[in-house]
Amino acid sequence: MATAGLPAAPGGVRLASSAGRWVLACSVLGSGMAMLDGTIVNIALPRIGEDLGASLAALQWTVNGYLLTLAGLILLGGGLGDRYGRRRVFTVGVVWFALASALCAIAQDAGMLIASRALQGVGGALLTPGSLALVQSTFRPEDRAKAVGAWSGLGGVAGAVGPFLGGWLVDGPGWRWIFFINVPLGAVVLLIAARHVPESRDRQASGSFDVAGAALAALCLAGITYALISASSRPSLLGVGLPVLAGVLCGAAFLRTERVRAHPMLPLDIFSSRLFTAMNVVTLCLYAAIGGVFFLLPVQLQIAAGYSALRAGLATLPVTALMLLLSAPAGALSQRIGPRLPLTAGPLVAAAGMLLLTRISPGTSSYLVDVLPAVVVQGLGMSLFVAPLTATVLASVEVDHAGVASGVNNAAARVAQLLVVAALPLAVGLSDHAYTSAHAVNAAFGRAMGICAGLCAAGAALAAFLVPSRTVLAEGAPDTAEPQCAPNCGFSSPPLEPGSQRSV
Repeated sequence: MATAGLPAAPGGVRLASSAGRWVLACSVLGSGMAMLDGTIVNIALPRIGEDLGASLAALQWTVNGYLLTLAGLILLGGGLGDRYGRRRVFTVGVVWFALASALCAIAQDAGMLIASRALQGVGGALLTPGSLALVQSTFRPEDRAKAVGAWSGLGGVAGAVGPFLGGWLVDGPGWRWIFFINVPLGAVVLLIAARHVPESRDRQASGSFDVAGAALAALCLAGITYALISASSRPSLLGVGLPVLAGVLCGAAFLRTERVRAHPMLPLDIFSSRLFTAMNVVTLCLYAAIGGVFFLLPVQLQIAAGYSALRAGLATLPVTALMLLLSAPAGALSQRIGPRLPLTAGPLVAAAGMLLLTRISPGTSSYLVDVLPAVVVQGLGMSLFVAPLTATVLASVEVDHAGVASGVNNAAARVAQLLVVAALPLAVGLSDHAYTSAHAVNAAFGRAMGICAGLCAAGAALAAFLVPSRTVLAEGAPDTAEPQCAPNCGFSSPPLEPGSQRSV
């Protein structure tokens, strides 16, 4: 067993050893905290709104406060561990996430909850890439791919449990416990890390961190998000126009900063690959659709259909279960037949499932007839495209850029969900406290599913025209672009993939 605070043994740790199992448990529990949060909070939104007297805009910010800081900082968070120590930065992220969760749990009003959620996203940006970095840097080369696969699969279980656990907590001890649960879980992770996880860092890391780039990216997203949410609740020239202008200016400054920095957070030359750029546009379409569904579906089930939080959580369980079971076989299929067909057919199948969700309405009594077919079809479609999407992203860049490419693709998915949560209520005419009306929610939900299905269809059309029928590897790309994180059910984003191994 590695001694805490000392480097790992030369050659790395064996996965089958006691030390290897402790490291894997630590990284899975840490990333599981963030994955749970990605699936558990949406189930609680109606109850949070009722308890705090929150408007729909406040509930949008409850989701987006977290996504904003997570998406803006996740690329930066990965580099901090390489420089200052992967275990150190990971444990800082766990502590930060747990403390912010405690603040969410004791929030007395919507403003405090939103601010705490934004802090939670900072912790998530540190621990999410940090948990993968621990696995990638600790295990010996011959065990590394298997360890990363186990990390992905076991983390997926946490995501699958999230809706059920969230519903049970909301209906039982109350919605605050969906945040309180992270405190003892974080304490367990810290204990394991202190006793069983060796420290490692990249001895060759150099250059300053792109803090300015991260700040400008977050401000750009914040300005546009604020404008979209304001437009649906209290539209005014000042409340909408000024944030949009500020967001656009920050976005332009971000691009200029990334272009001139020696060590940018987002190396813009990676977009010289047309396939990589196309896949990120497809990602934006598909994950915007997914984000829209999982933001409004729990509200529709609870407010319009009269489900309890637990029943609403269980209703979506087939989606995560199917993704966990079928994503790896779908990735293998894509390797044999090429990515175009899965990336075209998968979104179309998911779009059909989204349209079937419109059968849910006030008075819906049959889960087997009205809900289950829709979530099964949607889950089958998502299972078909998630792994091929990641594989095509990895194949579009050189192997040395694989980690950065995966991080960019992961961030793009989170940005898509951030923007759709802000824009969708505006597009379907749902605002303020209308989300408490079964009639208003049902009418808006039907229109929203049409929009989400359209986004999936747009992603399918782009894939059909822009993705090659066979995987075309970029110069310097690995001989196979099969994702190491094959088993997954993270519908909030594509799985993070490790880049080339750095020195420990």
